[in-house]
Amino acid sequence: MRLSRYFMPILKENPKEAEIVSHRLMLRAGMIRQQSQGIYSWLPLGKRVLDKVNAIIREEQNRAGAIELSMPTLQSAELWQESGRYDAYGKEMLRIKDRQERPMLYGPTNEEMVTDIFRSSVKSYKDLPLNLYHIQLKFRDEIRPRFGTMRSREFMMKDAYSFDLTREGAEHSYNKMFAAYLRTFDRLGLRAIPMRADTGPIGGNLSHEFIILADTGESEVFCHKDFVDFDIPGESTDFDSVEGLQAIFDKWTSLYAATSEMHDEAAFNAVPEGERLSARGIEVGHIFYFGTKYSEPMGAKVQGPDGKEHFVHMGSYGIGPTRLVPAIIEASHDDNGIIWPASVAPFDVVVINMKAGDQACDDTCELIYAALTKAGKDVLYDDTDDRAGTKFATADLIGVPVQIIAGPRAVANGEVEVKDRKTGARETMTIEAAINRFVA
Repeated sequence: MRLSRYFMPILKENPKEAEIVSHRLMLRAGMIRQQSQGIYSWLPLGKRVLDKVNAIIREEQNRAGAIELSMPTLQSAELWQESGRYDAYGKEMLRIKDRQERPMLYGPTNEEMVTDIFRSSVKSYKDLPLNLYHIQLKFRDEIRPRFGTMRSREFMMKDAYSFDLTREGAEHSYNKMFAAYLRTFDRLGLRAIPMRADTGPIGGNLSHEFIILADTGESEVFCHKDFVDFDIPGESTDFDSVEGLQAIFDKWTSLYAATSEMHDEAAFNAVPEGERLSARGIEVGHIFYFGTKYSEPMGAKVQGPDGKEHFVHMGSYGIGPTRLVPAIIEASHDDNGIIWPASVAPFDVVVINMKAGDQACDDTCELIYAALTKAGKDVLYDDTDDRAGTKFATADLIGVPVQIIAGPRAVANGEVEVKDRKTGARETMTIEAAINRFVA
């Protein structure tokens, strides 16, 4: 992608409305634009990151055996009246009517709809276990949307829903998502700690929030500091192994960890003083087991091996991609801008032409750009005629992991400079060596 032809509206000044680092940097880097209170457009640079976040989420959901579908954003109020949540949910739900005056709503979550899909299609225990997920825009009319896409009214959510014949089966499904979430956040460059959490309007009696520690977190969290060094389940994790996944769950719940709503001061004080960690936290995922809370009122049941009908046990599992992007920034930035983990960076490499119009610099940059693009790399080529300082500032702000800098002096010697955005380390090497480093 040539920067001269790309849409990336950079802001030179810090926006006054931005209260936290991620909101400020996302606006400055031209990733998002506010359309109304708590509602944002994702501009090209931001959407590239969001798409890569979603791709990792999909890979780990699929690895854990979940199956993707797509459900509508608008839902019939009748389904929510069946479950008993239509009146109980509160003002966060956007209620509307269609032209026939039928009550509708803009879905804040999908337990009712997915239960309706299940009950119309699945009749036997032989079709279980089943886990269905989708990634979709949702709307909750937050009383105080803030911090950009960290807490917005319209947001993207990956929500998965599991169906099992028994509680034991449902707990195994819960453990699958538990392990999948640990892997997902690790691949996004985040250390997420699962903490006992309140179930809220979703319901149920088993719930964990996945929290990353950050000074700008919305609430205080309490945990044992050893969580920071726990090993993440590997790529070879067997998601069919009941014992293996239970061992992962037991390890990651063996030490104290709780959100402020579930905090037990006495239990926390029992942790040795040097091992206690009290900090601010950002919720990046939330999982629930709620048994037959929805299947009973909505008649979602299957025939068991005993020939009798049984209400299925359910769980739901949420991750907010539009919340994850600012969370990653909160965890990885410096005074100059964003530092993207390579897994979600909008581009792998930015090639900076220090003197656009100079034949040698142009030819060198075109050579590098073509070679890396052919090798399948996402390359941003800064071919603008901006000053050097502006080019460097832009590259640092948008956080691309590697910068290849081509200036007249270096190019005359057949060389370029390669800069690591995270460490700031610079290395001069031949043009061929620079290409081979990223092509090999």
